[in-house]
Amino acid sequence: MPHVEPGMRIGLLGGSFNPPHEGHLNASLIALSRLGLDRLWWIVTPGNPLKDASELEGLEQRLALSRRMANHPRIDITAFEARYKVRYTQDTLSIVQRTHPLVDFVWIMGADNLASFHRWQNWRRIAAMMPFAVIDRPGSTLSSRSAPAAIALARWRVPESQAKNLAAMHPPAWVFLHGPRSPLSSSAIRSARKKSGPRQSP
Repeated sequence: MPHVEPGMRIGLLGGSFNPPHEGHLNASLIALSRLGLDRLWWIVTPGNPLKDASELEGLEQRLALSRRMANHPRIDITAFEARYKVRYTQDTLSIVQRTHPLVDFVWIMGADNLASFHRWQNWRRIAAMMPFAVIDRPGSTLSSRSAPAAIALARWRVPESQAKNLAAMHPPAWVFLHGPRSPLSSSAIRSARKKSGPRQSP
């Protein structure tokens, strides 16, 4: 895992990054600024249990592309889930909290993920493990508000004006962050590549 010091505030952005794109970077910069984070980790997962793995690029390739895309002094790229052989978010959060008990972590997701959060394994436990921030996405602003998880967790939602205090709050606690929204998505990029034909080797 990336190096951290006790007392730091670290954001965790997990995903397949298949491929990474400007939308990931945009969400990361919003989180760093609005949540008052010291650093943010891109956790490149071996695979998402809720997604079709047939189009999943190799882990090493996704790591290399992520390092190239992020290229920011406060964003770290890691794939520690592969080492620990975990695929579910609850296990990921348990590992980082167990190995760094004096660090304040915030889980970060896009608004589109909030819409399907209730389908994640033990999602209520995840919400009770660590504060989380939801970054607005085009087309997901209204639907995410009516999502089953958003309704179930409504009383623990923190006003945006208190976002910088989120990392120190006892979970469950979450915030919805508005800001510049990127229309990019990994699935749309993959679809466009299919339509344009096979990529040429450099």
